[in-house]
Amino acid sequence: MVGISSLKKLVTDSMAIDLGTASTIIAVKGRNIVLDEPSLIAVNELSGEIIVYGQEAYDMRGREGRDVTVLAPLNGGVVADFERTKKMLAHFVKKAKTGGSQVSLQAVMSMVSDVTHVEQRALLNAAEEAHIGKIYMMEEGLAAAFGAGITPRDKRASAVIDIGAGTTNIAIIAKGMVVHSRSERIGSEQINLALATHLRRHRGLQVGEETTESIKTDFATTYLPENIEKSITVRGRDVQTGSPGAVEITVGEVYPVVEGIVRRVAQIVSDTLTELQPEVAADIYDRGIILTGGGSLLDGIDQYLRNFVNLPVTISDEPRYATVRGLLNMFDEPELLEKVSRNELHFLQNAEVPFEA
Repeated sequence: MVGISSLKKLVTDSMAIDLGTASTIIAVKGRNIVLDEPSLIAVNELSGEIIVYGQEAYDMRGREGRDVTVLAPLNGGVVADFERTKKMLAHFVKKAKTGGSQVSLQAVMSMVSDVTHVEQRALLNAAEEAHIGKIYMMEEGLAAAFGAGITPRDKRASAVIDIGAGTTNIAIIAKGMVVHSRSERIGSEQINLALATHLRRHRGLQVGEETTESIKTDFATTYLPENIEKSITVRGRDVQTGSPGAVEITVGEVYPVVEGIVRRVAQIVSDTLTELQPEVAADIYDRGIILTGGGSLLDGIDQYLRNFVNLPVTISDEPRYATVRGLLNMFDEPELLEKVSRNELHFLQNAEVPFEA
């Protein structure tokens, strides 16, 4: 007769969870990426109930009904609203489970390197509430490095910069360990805010998040374009009259707004590179820097950093998925996973009570 614990092993999903400020991405061993949705919820303000999650909430944003608010329960890569993060994570995990099975599973989750104990406990508790039996937590920078193709056995150092919506993580990795890291709560979300502020103050137009996101991804550049007169029409609400309105903006006008934020990120990278040991610095000089995260999709950001720090800069394949792929790879390296996971809360890590039939 098969023991219950070995039966459990057969049906356990091994799940990698990248719970980000902008998106939650979940991959399952053997099934690759199964969920990629905005980290958003829509709440009924009268009852306080969550109506919809993820993509459905995103589609409502800026066009909510009277009593509905769309919220992001995570901020700067950390839990801003614990109860709602818990519910959102439980919803996403349930959606990602095979055939909606209620079987307890193991998961590895990413977290920013400077996460506090309180923030880490909030993430762990949220994962436990989602009926995950065993939870490993791993630094985002390390996961992004493994997902970008750096092998845990490489003794020479590599530099990985993960630019997310709310945070920029810089990790210097050697032999599967973080030898130096820095995490700053600045990311591509700041560009959206800067664009919205510019349009409101200088052009008298109030715009929503969908509009700023599309200006950033489809129009803005981090380098001064040859044709600075290239323009698009932006629609929103006229600040003066309150009526619907539109303005024409040029790429030359948008460039300094975007460059101001990108320069801050580049400066953080530059400062961090001055803190390295000589041998590590020598490795990075040879190898350059790998960019991961959604922020690395910003037009020309690799070139901008290359010029700023005078080192080769490359963008990893599918940079948004580097972290979740790195987390997923950890299930093939169980010893390394035990070594690198930061789990101060062992009672949670071993929440399953082992028993034999």
